[in-house]
Amino acid sequence: MRPGILIQHAHEQRGDTDLVRSDVTGFIGVIPKRRWPRGAGVGDFIDQPLASFGELGHTEVAQLVDPVTVNAVQQFFENGGARCHIIALCVESEREITEVSAFDRTYRSVFDHLRGEENLGLLAFPLLAYLPITVDRSGVDVPAAEVIQLFADHCREMNNRFLVVDPPQDLHDVALMAWTQELRTRLGESASFAAIYYPWLMNGDETSPPSGAVCGIYARVEIEHQPFGMKWPPANQLIRGMTHPAVEIRWREADRFLEAHINPILTQPSRGVVVWGARTLSRDPRWTHINSRRIASVVAEQLRRDSEWVVFETQRPELWEIVARTVRTRLDQMWSTGLLTGEQAGTEYDVQCDAELNPPEVRDAGQVNVRVLMRPISTTEFIVVELRLGE
Repeated sequence: MRPGILIQHAHEQRGDTDLVRSDVTGFIGVIPKRRWPRGAGVGDFIDQPLASFGELGHTEVAQLVDPVTVNAVQQFFENGGARCHIIALCVESEREITEVSAFDRTYRSVFDHLRGEENLGLLAFPLLAYLPITVDRSGVDVPAAEVIQLFADHCREMNNRFLVVDPPQDLHDVALMAWTQELRTRLGESASFAAIYYPWLMNGDETSPPSGAVCGIYARVEIEHQPFGMKWPPANQLIRGMTHPAVEIRWREADRFLEAHINPILTQPSRGVVVWGARTLSRDPRWTHINSRRIASVVAEQLRRDSEWVVFETQRPELWEIVARTVRTRLDQMWSTGLLTGEQAGTEYDVQCDAELNPPEVRDAGQVNVRVLMRPISTTEFIVVELRLGE
């Protein structure tokens, strides 16, 4: 070889494989007692990961789990989902599904399992929407409300997890509005980690809750806008495989549902059935929009994973500088992909990791504190067109 510049063809470099995913969905289903696997008991469960709906037919789960969950999974993949888990619980009766008093028997083990599945970004429990409701003068009694709260609290605990809620099958109009407001109050801080969609969907004469298709849309939007597609609200999106909503909502009526933080599903002429809303159940205006909530959650989870190497490091000022620089570099990347506001990198977010945040008592406890100030991008819900007629 002669001296000079040598040009070699290299293999294409892989992207950042350690980025947080928020499109993987967990569908909670049930296995009735007559279908339990041998030796199973109440609260036992099966976790079946799937990369396509066709895979389900080659598993035992297809014959065990309730058909509502199977249908939701099919709609998930049909609407663009790429990966999900069916988590099927063994139950004996409806009481074990709805009563929090049965939590230890029914849900404790599955929640312990879900905490270990850190890549799950979405949760849905479509079977809950089929449970009976009672409407009287005192209000609406929906047994599923307590279970919804359990899963919303779990999403807040995990931070990078979001619950897609189906409205009860026979709940409409004023009763639906009242129940939703009660649910928003019940969920408290966890309300920003959940969203509700109405009405149910129809494919010909077949009716189904919307969560399966909606979770597929969440995943589709995120996959189409990688690496951080959760910046796009999962709204104004066509629902595939559905002929019409079970209840027709007029465009002028959509505002009423949005004000109640119910994301309406409409029929749009020339397009088809579309999701027309991207609001959480939160009463906090900072978390009104789904993508703002999910951006903050993903940023927090990404920084947590990026900083795992810090564990067991020696506490010293040099470590604080390295941590702050690592966090700022990741935020710069997220800003460049449109997750954070600001005309230039760093103008509307900041990182602090210094002696002020890490006094001796914090260091003695073996902790390193980092403070991140940021503003996720928001959602445009209205376009105002002003027309003026000249004389």
